[in-house]
Amino acid sequence: MKIAFAGKGGVGKTTLCAWLGDYLARQGHDVLLVDADTALSLGQACGLEAENLPVPLYAREDLIRERIGSGYLSLNPDVSDLPEELSVDLPVHNASGPRPGRKRLLTMGSITGAGDGCACAANALLKSVLAHLVLQEENYVLVDLEAGVEHLGRGTVAGVDALVVVSEPSRRSLETAARVGALAGELGLARQVLAVNRGVGEPELPVMAGLPENVVHLPILPSLVDRQLTQASVLNLADGPLVDAVCARLLAAMAQNP
Repeated sequence: MKIAFAGKGGVGKTTLCAWLGDYLARQGHDVLLVDADTALSLGQACGLEAENLPVPLYAREDLIRERIGSGYLSLNPDVSDLPEELSVDLPVHNASGPRPGRKRLLTMGSITGAGDGCACAANALLKSVLAHLVLQEENYVLVDLEAGVEHLGRGTVAGVDALVVVSEPSRRSLETAARVGALAGELGLARQVLAVNRGVGEPELPVMAGLPENVVHLPILPSLVDRQLTQASVLNLADGPLVDAVCARLLAAMAQNP
């Protein structure tokens, strides 16, 4: 199953992606977590120290030249070997099944600056790898995106099974979520869940065109609040049972969509 996470910056989509990836691995599933956000914080959210983070794919000029070229660009390179070659294994703690699944991290990043030199070639390689993952990878693939899904393209979106749109219960955040949901719908991705973070209780949400109808409210976790200034990891919390309940509700909500 291929699941993408999107939403306004700072709403908690990276945290939710890390939670769900860890939950699935502890249930015995093999999971590939893909950091496709410019912030590149998914690895640390999963417990990797900054010095152990892999070099993001967009910064691998050797691979960009090898697979894409520097003059006439190859826009359909063979990238089937790169997910295994470039990903790093992540530890799985407190597995509840007979054996934990394999959990890996692939750090891709994103090109946003006009002065990045090889931006066109790097973007071509990023898109090729992401398309391969969502169309060919057989295991769970969880992709932490930037806001919006434009960079996936129509062919790639067709291979994504579900989109989790993460939002805070604020007008600006929900408006962003609605734009993301509407765009994903236009691209043919109907299986969407709205995850509302940092709300008190289950606040009533305004009606907005494009806002996903299936809603999962995330509880405020005291153990995560206490940890935020001292640790980057969002895993192995004292509120672990609440995290697992959120993940189970998310998966159930995805199953309700067509």
